[in-house]
Amino acid sequence: MKYVSTRNKSIRRSFEEALFSGYSPDGGLFVPENLPKISSPELQSYASLSFPSLAYEVVRAFISPEEVSDDDLRIICQKSFHDGFDAPDDGVVPVVPVGSDEKSFHDGFDAPDDGVVPVVPVGSVYVAELFHGPTFCFKDLGMRGVINLLSHFSAKRHRKTTLLAATTGDTGPAAVHAVANSNNPYLGIVVHYPRGQISAFQRKQMTTVDSPMVAVVSFDGGGDDMDRPIKDLLTEQQRQHQQEESRGDTTADRILCGVNSYNIGRPLMQMVHFFWTYLRVCEQLGKEPGEDTIVDIVIPTGAMGNMCAGYMAKNMGLPIGKLCAGTNPNDITHRAIQTGKFHRADEMEQTLSEAINIQVPYNFERILYFLTGHDDALVRQWMTTMDTTAKLDIDSTWLDKLQRNFCSARITDEEMCQVMVRVKEGLGYFVDPHTAVAFAAADKLGYHPIQENAQRKPVVIFATASPCKFQEAVTVALGEEGWAEYENAAFPDRARELITKDEVQPTEYKWQEGCTLEEVQTSWKKNVIELVDSMGGV
Repeated sequence: MKYVSTRNKSIRRSFEEALFSGYSPDGGLFVPENLPKISSPELQSYASLSFPSLAYEVVRAFISPEEVSDDDLRIICQKSFHDGFDAPDDGVVPVVPVGSDEKSFHDGFDAPDDGVVPVVPVGSVYVAELFHGPTFCFKDLGMRGVINLLSHFSAKRHRKTTLLAATTGDTGPAAVHAVANSNNPYLGIVVHYPRGQISAFQRKQMTTVDSPMVAVVSFDGGGDDMDRPIKDLLTEQQRQHQQEESRGDTTADRILCGVNSYNIGRPLMQMVHFFWTYLRVCEQLGKEPGEDTIVDIVIPTGAMGNMCAGYMAKNMGLPIGKLCAGTNPNDITHRAIQTGKFHRADEMEQTLSEAINIQVPYNFERILYFLTGHDDALVRQWMTTMDTTAKLDIDSTWLDKLQRNFCSARITDEEMCQVMVRVKEGLGYFVDPHTAVAFAAADKLGYHPIQENAQRKPVVIFATASPCKFQEAVTVALGEEGWAEYENAAFPDRARELITKDEVQPTEYKWQEGCTLEEVQTSWKKNVIELVDSMGGV
């Protein structure tokens, strides 16, 4: 399997090269050269597999055995989806019932019987609880596999790798913990978060990790203002490596690598929980997996990594109907799906669902590539327009196809809070603000999830994070009494341990008064290089 750029299919790389590159040299994103098809009999054969075994089967198709042997890939999948999960021996993503006759707090969301990713009936729909990993967030499901693959290759090559990440809340903790857990002196990370724009719990998940291979940075600015400096560093490195290779010099002793969801490893790994969720719903419906059982999925949507993973899985043959995006007022994805206007907003709006505060989602480019039948020339034209004007208008032909596969709803903080109350009072179920966005979106889109004793539909809501990470937002919605009830009944024990840990002061990148965003980003890029050079390891 080779990987090509969304903007130029003549740029072909191995899996290892694509994984370490992050971005393609032309600024595009890497995608598999083709998506292998899954037949109904193959899908049915996956039904009895554990989550790590399912991950092996799905990911094996995308990584040549010459790059990662069968034995090594099995070890990587086992390590990625076992260590640090609440119920590793029973699965990774439980899909289990809540509501109706089965109201509960699901035993503190520890998933003791139903696996690491429970898929549970809640009201009239199913909920896939993607937050039972080490950092209580779905990012563990994609990030740990990617980090363990990077660790595998770095150790194999005896080459120091520094990962670069920007986070609006959940990517950073998942990446930091995965790097620390790898215990690999060849692998380090510099992670950046916008000051004051993530929860205290999320911040502490990064600043309490004591490792010479981890550097945490806070910066002044919006959630994705750090994306440009990181992209510039990675694309400059790509061009430099190309020049070195042309001279026969392949001796670079350190490389930089991005691990936000522009890295192809993330959507590849996240496809696994789409397969798992689909199989668990079929199991609960008492139906054979296959074309006769179509499942719609509603997803809290920021950078569109999950949307992209779901669309790739659908194109492989997984029977998914609509992929439904729930956005907050930072709603570029909603506007693109509804009107074809993929326009960057002038400003980021602060919301209670901070982790999906995104102005330009990376993975829309991948979705457009697959939507157009791998038309790299058209995608290059579109993304050049977007890069230069911050506005892309999708014509009616492609908009119609987009709307056949995707739908969306925009949810305000007020609507999100109202739904959080309704889910708790009506179904006895606590949700975090991002999952509440998805519940509210499902309601607007006509799925009516908050109904007891309703006929259950083959619709799944992705619960992407545990409420334990969002005390402020949950308290705004449910009040102090509501938060206290959650703390007493469902707050995870592992999360309590974090609260008392001491923090390490993060490095700070300042926005100098009077400077433009472009000037500040140039300064930050220099800061990154200095920090990388100062880090430990071999």
